[in-house]
Amino acid sequence: MDTVLAKTFLEIVRTGSFIAAAEKLHVTQTTVTARVHNLEKQIGCKLFIRNRSGASLTANGDRFIEYATKFIQTWETAKRDLPLPIGTERILNIGSEISLWSPLMLKWLNNLKDDVVDVAIRTEIGERQSLIEKLDHGVLDVIIVHQPEYSAGIQIEQLLEEKLIFVHSIKSPEPYIYPNIFKMQV
Repeated sequence: MDTVLAKTFLEIVRTGSFIAAAEKLHVTQTTVTARVHNLEKQIGCKLFIRNRSGASLTANGDRFIEYATKFIQTWETAKRDLPLPIGTERILNIGSEISLWSPLMLKWLNNLKDDVVDVAIRTEIGERQSLIEKLDHGVLDVIIVHQPEYSAGIQIEQLLEEKLIFVHSIKSPEPYIYPNIFKMQV
């Protein structure tokens, strides 16, 4: 699969110019130009308008960003998940916020690997928004986060309630944290 064309396209979008993209990709500007021409020929439309200040997207180029991104993500997921480890039938991709990793996730994953022997488990630690995006794109199957985003096609279940405990020094009876309590007016 030729992901080079999509990666080149996305790098031009990120940097805003063919020259900067060539530098980031460690290739010549001529190579970047040839890749874009090849991509435009395969798709059948112009993706960029080149000018002195760099490159700007055409309407088709703007629409192609989503497809190129999904293509690269799908390819990266396939490379990561294949081949399946011996003795497994599928891979379960689980993501968690770092603050939930220890001990909650470690304990749960140890129990899970003992209970489900024919499933390989791949884990990822990340920030909430990044994990939610990866779940939306199918890169992750399950995420554990403090505050989920509700959207169609996503099932959300509360696993537990956190107990917050206020701790302060005996030497200083004044708390150093003052929570803001406010009323919402309707």
